Amino acid sequence: MRKRAKELKAEARAEKDKAEGESAVLAKIAEMPEPDRAMAKRLHAIIKASAPALSPKTWYGMPAYADKDGKVVCFFQSADKFKARYATFGFNDTANLDEGAMWPTSFALKQLTAAAEARIAALVKKAVS
Repeated sequence: MRKRAKELKAEARAEKDKAEGESAVLAKIAEMPEPDRAMAKRLHAIIKASAPALSPKTWYGMPAYADKDGKVVCFFQSADKFKARYATFGFNDTANLDEGAMWPTSFALKQLTAAAEARIAALVKKAVS
């Protein structure tokens, strides 16, 4: 019974952390200027639908999505934050995207088209597989 109680407490804590992470990510997205805000909102929805096991969290002040161990798998960098020409959607080394000796780990985003959304969804699914 003690083990089960401990499990239930851990599950409740994980759900609370996930909810707090979601709130923090949505707050960061709300602070972004357009068009980054629109892209970040859409990416958030795509990632949640493609990999529900990932937990939203902020990472260096940016929206990110972590695995069950708390390691960031993918993230979004606003163009405005770094005064860059484009926003970036990227993956960390925990993502399961290895293809031979070289593969892309980040992508420049100027806008999200239907084709880009489909590619991102596929990459996120592969990253957590």
